[in-house]
Amino acid sequence: MTKILHIISDSNIGGAGKYLINYLENCNKDKFDVKVVLPTNSKLISEISKLGFSYIQIEGLAEKTFSKLAVKLLKKIFTEEKPDIIHAHACLSARVAARMSRVPAIIYTRHTDAQRSKLLTNPIGKLANRFLNGYLADGIIAVSEAAKKNLLDTGISEKKIKVIYNGVNSVEKVDDETRKQIYKNFNLEYGEKIIGIVARLEEIKGHEYFIDAAKIVQDKGYSAKFVIAGTGSREEFLKDYAKKNEVNNVIFLGFVHNISDLNNIMYLQINASLYEAVGLAVLEGMRLGVPAIVSSYGGNPELTKNGVNGYVVNGQSSEEFADKIILLLNDNNLYRKLSEGSINEFNKHFTASMMTENMENYYMEILEGKK
Repeated sequence: MTKILHIISDSNIGGAGKYLINYLENCNKDKFDVKVVLPTNSKLISEISKLGFSYIQIEGLAEKTFSKLAVKLLKKIFTEEKPDIIHAHACLSARVAARMSRVPAIIYTRHTDAQRSKLLTNPIGKLANRFLNGYLADGIIAVSEAAKKNLLDTGISEKKIKVIYNGVNSVEKVDDETRKQIYKNFNLEYGEKIIGIVARLEEIKGHEYFIDAAKIVQDKGYSAKFVIAGTGSREEFLKDYAKKNEVNNVIFLGFVHNISDLNNIMYLQINASLYEAVGLAVLEGMRLGVPAIVSSYGGNPELTKNGVNGYVVNGQSSEEFADKIILLLNDNNLYRKLSEGSINEFNKHFTASMMTENMENYYMEILEGKK
């Protein structure tokens, strides 16, 4: 049996944490012995425990890509555990410790399409980054072609990179009585057309464009409710922004524990991000037939195809978002086509079982290449 340690620095359950949970729910336990190393008191612990996996908590890891303390503690763990593979979720500390501990295979996942540092895109920086990643990684998983390009632009060898799309688990649509209860739970009127954005309330997620689009739809007399699910540092700013601009059709839901509930009543989902590798929220809606209108940044155009399961628009144009929203509010036949297309695209490309199978095949490919 192949022993794998996943190392993640998240204290909260973000995109990387959901990715890990989706993998654990689908991994081949007959072939892989999997354990997770994570920060002390991480919110991921309860989720990992529910799934029956072992975990190790350490100090010095939380929200840090590199920490001398984390390297020291991880070296000790790797020496004791003797994994065949460590899979780091970014986490440079884990890769350094693994190489120092002579772990046979080191893999890490690039979860973001973040803005590239100028330091890493000049010739000297690219060369240094290429050497560093060549030494500290035997394989790199990019969660989209956009994430792969981000890596290539910082000098990393294409031979090191494997694109494996994120996946989420399938869920069933709920019945009408349950839908009525979900509306009630969110203090929404049953039957309202719900247009939602699910994202941390941070600048890169583009919430202003969503609010401005809601204002345009409102002022043109359309009846729809725009909901914002998530928390973050800009919560008060965005609430004030909506109030000052007299946007009356926007509701802030705060942190939503069960996104499937929200997706079961959502008419359209919006992703207005300025940087996005793969929007898990888009996939979570797609599996239930919720068409998406997304910005043209990062991996969004890889998930959403114009006229198939949604639309890609200029991410800095609230007018374009509003135009597509109004188009679908007016055309039920087009809406049904995109809804069916969403489910079809999800089943063909983005299930968690597909992601997991591709990851585990890659594990063995890397491990075999090291022998």
